[in-house]
Amino acid sequence: MPELPEVETVRRGLEAQVVGRRIERVEVGRERTVRRTSAEALIDGLTGVTITRFGRRGKYLIGELDSGDRLMIHLRMSGRVLIAAAGTERPPHTHVVLHLAGEPPQEMWFVDPRTFGEVVVFDPNNAAAEMPELAKLGIDPVTDGLTRAELTALLLGRSRQLKPLLLDQHVIAGIGNIYCDETLHLAKLRPDRLSDSLSAREIGRLHRAIHEVLAQAIEAGGSTLADTQYVDIEGQGGWFQLHHRVYDRAGQRCLTCGRADIVRIVTGGRSTCFCPRCQH
Repeated sequence: MPELPEVETVRRGLEAQVVGRRIERVEVGRERTVRRTSAEALIDGLTGVTITRFGRRGKYLIGELDSGDRLMIHLRMSGRVLIAAAGTERPPHTHVVLHLAGEPPQEMWFVDPRTFGEVVVFDPNNAAAEMPELAKLGIDPVTDGLTRAELTALLLGRSRQLKPLLLDQHVIAGIGNIYCDETLHLAKLRPDRLSDSLSAREIGRLHRAIHEVLAQAIEAGGSTLADTQYVDIEGQGGWFQLHHRVYDRAGQRCLTCGRADIVRIVTGGRSTCFCPRCQH
């Protein structure tokens, strides 16, 4: 599933290419993609409106519309958002198409082979009822700016293993398996350490690592893995995977210490890779 850096890369592309464009026409080809409401609701909510801003909360893309409504896109496992010239041959599994006014005319596609993703128009004044998961999201490290004091309170106020805690979207929004493993490695912390066992120095390392890993991954356009569908709006993959130090490297020599092999364990039901020598 695309995580915060991948979704932020898509958001930046949409902000640059879609904001200010009027949606002339909407096509919906797969009802499952609009299952929260209906094809008619999406078409009615988007036709003739202009996108004024594209934001993000955790892994959710949020477009602001001049009608006062919001457009939510969630990529989930295999969703992609692509921009192409009008009339370009569409890839398989293109389930939603927005026809954008302007010169040259373009189309915005939502492509999703596994159909777990969603495209929804909702009323922000009724978001608690229509999009309750947005209201339950925790602090977004990039959008909100997670402070050291906030992280300290989140960690010491609980007694949970670090990996499941950092993956809990109700606590910190946007971090997934890739960036959790990379963050904990940079912070020199075991994924199964209890959060309330960390010293002030270790919390400081974790705070810096969260922001550093996310910033570097965003700069690299995210991570495109062999078994994922993620690309940016122009169809280009990211390259942060070239800098992964522990994720999906079980059995290989640690790139940091050069003396231990990366170990794979299951933490909170998730596959987890770490260096037993570097991380304590």
